[in-house]
Amino acid sequence: MARIDAVAAGGKNRVAFLDMIAVSEIGAVQLAKTDDGYNVLVGSTPGRLMLFKSYADHPNILNTSLKSTAAGRYQILYRWWRIYRQQLKLPDFSPISQDKYALQQLREHGALPLIDAGRFKEAVAKVANVWASLPGAGYGQNENAMSYLLAAYQAAGGGVSA
Repeated sequence: MARIDAVAAGGKNRVAFLDMIAVSEIGAVQLAKTDDGYNVLVGSTPGRLMLFKSYADHPNILNTSLKSTAAGRYQILYRWWRIYRQQLKLPDFSPISQDKYALQQLREHGALPLIDAGRFKEAVAKVANVWASLPGAGYGQNENAMSYLLAAYQAAGGGVSA
């Protein structure tokens, strides 16, 4: 579960959307076996967890086989973290800082009004290019089905408009 509360995030749909992204990026099994995914390195699997120990800063560990530095609950690349840490004045790579980063991504891509209105599929489409596991991302990685993600979002308390 996201560590940021609904008031700080701007609503329960936003928190549920963060939880959905985590299910998509990390997977339910790894979320349960880790610190809700906040300490997961890219390339981790349920059978081979790869975790980092300190939230002082983004671990910036290159997975050479995947050519990626993605880390944390939202699989944040180090090159973007450096920019957003400064922009948002984030003190560390803690769970709350990771949540704030993800919310900023949703804000910049115009997804927050859609999430607030319960327009789930449209919101996912707005940010598919940010998270490779979302349907329509087009990065050649596994993309989760919209129905699976909608179920995760609703299980986290997210509402959908009629």
